[in-house]
Amino acid sequence: MSSPSKERRDRLLLAAQRAMAEHGTAVRLNQVADEAGLTSGAILYHYPDLQDLLVDATRAVSERFYEERVRAIEGIEDPATRLIRTIESGVPLDNEDVGVKLLCALGGAAPRHTIYAILLTSLYDRQVSLYQSILETGSALSVFTLKSPSLDIARNLVSLEDAYGYRIMAGHPTLSYGSAVELILEYARLATAHKLIYKSSKEKS
Repeated sequence: MSSPSKERRDRLLLAAQRAMAEHGTAVRLNQVADEAGLTSGAILYHYPDLQDLLVDATRAVSERFYEERVRAIEGIEDPATRLIRTIESGVPLDNEDVGVKLLCALGGAAPRHTIYAILLTSLYDRQVSLYQSILETGSALSVFTLKSPSLDIARNLVSLEDAYGYRIMAGHPTLSYGSAVELILEYARLATAHKLIYKSSKEKS
């Protein structure tokens, strides 16, 4: 295996992500090559084992998705605003989001592929921890009055994101980004006893 440049590696990872989002874990080398605009040999030069490329692509999506959520709340001190922004960042704007499409596709494959199950479980747990930190900070500052243990609320929030995100990716005709965020916020309001007044900071242009 020859280590690719960052530009070439990013190109290969994006191509693998697009191909996996379209074809799932059964994706073939030529399908990845088509997405990358390269020959199969060029890909094998850097990744002799296609599975290694698919795992790296999945890991990159997971990392980017989580890191974008963390960046979305950087510099925000108010726990209520942090909670709203975190909910916003967990819902896909539309069904064209390649990263979310890939994660949805891998959800069904996880029971048959241990490595994907591990990556998805790790992402879920990290998102739960992010929510739990916000909830516990808000409780300590008397901003929130938690109606359930913070871990339970955090798990429910991530699970709601997953459920509504899947429906958006499936093209549900009456479920938009804004309505999904509002539905998740409805649960968050009940769970935190806070009004969580929502003014969208993220809409599709």
